[in-house]
Amino acid sequence: MKKYLFILLAWWSQSAVFAQGGSLLDLLGEEEETEFTTNAFKSSRVINSQSMEMLQVGTLDFRILHRFGTLNQGYKEFFGFDQASMRMGFDYGVLPNMSIGIGRSTSKKELDGFVKYRILWQSKGKRNMPLSLIWVSGITYNGLPQPLSQPDVEVTLSRRLAYYHQLIVGRKFSDRLSLQLSPTLVHRNIVDNILVPNDLFALGFGGRYKLSQRIALVWDYSYLINRFPANLQSNPLSLGFDIETGGHVFQLHFSNAIGMNERAYLTDSNDNWLKGRYTFRVQFVENFSGQEK
Repeated sequence: MKKYLFILLAWWSQSAVFAQGGSLLDLLGEEEETEFTTNAFKSSRVINSQSMEMLQVGTLDFRILHRFGTLNQGYKEFFGFDQASMRMGFDYGVLPNMSIGIGRSTSKKELDGFVKYRILWQSKGKRNMPLSLIWVSGITYNGLPQPLSQPDVEVTLSRRLAYYHQLIVGRKFSDRLSLQLSPTLVHRNIVDNILVPNDLFALGFGGRYKLSQRIALVWDYSYLINRFPANLQSNPLSLGFDIETGGHVFQLHFSNAIGMNERAYLTDSNDNWLKGRYTFRVQFVENFSGQEK
């Protein structure tokens, strides 16, 4: 009789707990943990654009990017390898949700810097967040001796500057697939003529598909909403592979954009993929913290 009474009391206690939305783990004082999403991308950039991935605190990424001439130049120009532009940059994880970076490009002798802040972090468990939300703001400085197309206009510090702001909305759908959208605003203090807008709006699309433990297919594309003249410009499109070897990441990409910061690849003239005018890009990322991506 005592055995049946004990079973009845145990069943009643468990039913009461579940009726209140709890579980037996709650009776033991164990709480469900929040699991944050990581490794959405192998790098803090997709190709041209920033990715939803953040650097860990204290992580320093040293980046060397080489972008060569167009492949349709033929063997006399070694299929574009005789010409190359370069960007060298340092990105650093300041806080769990904030990174900063600086860089220098040979194109227009341009200096750039940015701040990247994560507003929302995709997670599941105790806190269920379906996506990540990241804000990026940056500035560029044109270092050419004569950066303006109008020789009669005075060259001032302000006129050498441009700014950009970007909101990244991203989600890692599975261990293999990550996608993101990135509406962007670029402001240039001076433009070639009154028909060219100082404020340029763009909508970026980026993604990553994991092919193996160390190799992933990546792509990004930006649709320029109000660029002038629109019929003579190609939107930046890039495709390629990320190859990870420990703390190193090699990125092998094809792109129709020469510039390697937001001001450059969104506002400068880009080549046409349909006419075979795209470039080959090699990027090397050295991670000084030993962080596994």
